[in-house]
Amino acid sequence: MEDLTVKSKNNELLNRILFTIAMLAVFRAGTQIAIPGIDAVALSSFFGNASNSALGLFNRFTGGALERFSIFALGVMPYITSSIIFSLMAMSFPFFTELQKDADGRKKISQWTRYGAVLLCIFQGYGLALVMENSRGSTGSPVVLDPGLYFRLITIISLAAGSMLVMWIGERISERGIGNGTSMIIFAGIAASIPSAVLNTFTLFRNGELSAVVLLVIFAVIVVSFWFIIFIERSFRKVLITYAKRVVNNRVYGGQTSHLPIKLNVSGIMPPIFASALLTIPNTLFQYNFSAIIPEKFYILKLIFDSLHSTLMPGNFLHSIIFSVLIIFFSFFYSNMQFRAKDIAEMLQKNGGFVPGVRPGIKTEDFLRSIVDRLSLVGGIYVTLICLLPSALLHFFNVPFYFGGTSVLILVGVAIDTLSQAESYLISNRYDKVYKSKGKYNPSMKRF
Repeated sequence: MEDLTVKSKNNELLNRILFTIAMLAVFRAGTQIAIPGIDAVALSSFFGNASNSALGLFNRFTGGALERFSIFALGVMPYITSSIIFSLMAMSFPFFTELQKDADGRKKISQWTRYGAVLLCIFQGYGLALVMENSRGSTGSPVVLDPGLYFRLITIISLAAGSMLVMWIGERISERGIGNGTSMIIFAGIAASIPSAVLNTFTLFRNGELSAVVLLVIFAVIVVSFWFIIFIERSFRKVLITYAKRVVNNRVYGGQTSHLPIKLNVSGIMPPIFASALLTIPNTLFQYNFSAIIPEKFYILKLIFDSLHSTLMPGNFLHSIIFSVLIIFFSFFYSNMQFRAKDIAEMLQKNGGFVPGVRPGIKTEDFLRSIVDRLSLVGGIYVTLICLLPSALLHFFNVPFYFGGTSVLILVGVAIDTLSQAESYLISNRYDKVYKSKGKYNPSMKRF
């Protein structure tokens, strides 16, 4: 009976992994379905010249779905942006704060988040349709064969439906698969672009555009980046916890010490994802060409708008500054969502645990929150440096780094989190096996 139970749980883990792979395969298949009315050759040449633009960055997150202008071109970015908006509202407005306290309220917020994602899909879909209509390939041929209202409607409907399907796939992975569904979809998109990035790098080397020294530098940076990210992501700050002794029915409980592990990078990979999602909004706004409708007498406003359009492109100084500020902000924001110091302090107090030298209750909460805030600052700076590494290499050393820092961070972070979840699942199975084997030889245990 024991072996059957353990075997069934191992089969359940295998089924979860296979289900996740199947859902990711559906996602990858959807990235190959193009929206009608597009010249594939012109679109490919257009994206060949836009690899360092906002569209190029967005394209890496979607696994090349944007450069094919597929139905999954928006990916999960509208859903992530909508989640950010409602999370900020929950922290700012008492009405949403109260809704988050019960299950029905959280269901309402989740439903409103989906509605917000649909509105963002319509908004961004129309912006992308305008971008495609105004884009041309390297030979001057238009990307859109028949621009107009019909093409825009088809684009909006297709992109909105595709994004909602991607959101559904992510939810199913979180529910029945392994890992976080949204992160796994972004992981799959980035991982799918690795072969082309490797091929482009070696093509440049073969054509003489990259020297052997530069190629070795790129390889060394990749290896060091992976090692450094893994080292930081596996680092913890251990807080000593002591449990008071209690006597219950002539038995002594407590008196032992343990540690509360707090990750050095508490917020994980979410800050750069949130920051990238928010930066897609102004880039989408610029596609509406508001500068053309500004009267000539307001030439200063027109000049400011055009300057913002050019400086907010990835790789520019202003874009890097805003991106860095957003990463650090979301490091604090998401760490407070993930690590609830108040709940942990209350749990420790109820179980007779305390931090040596710190009074239980509010003092313990303040102490834990101060630790998390300091770690969030360090983690935010670390994530910012990793994400700005490609831009720094390109700017100072003129080294084309196709493996973006944000992409490397997401790849390593999602892989570590997913492996940790699978390992925890296996460890729980081992504990079940131990408990059942103990119960087998202990007739006094009533549950057996």
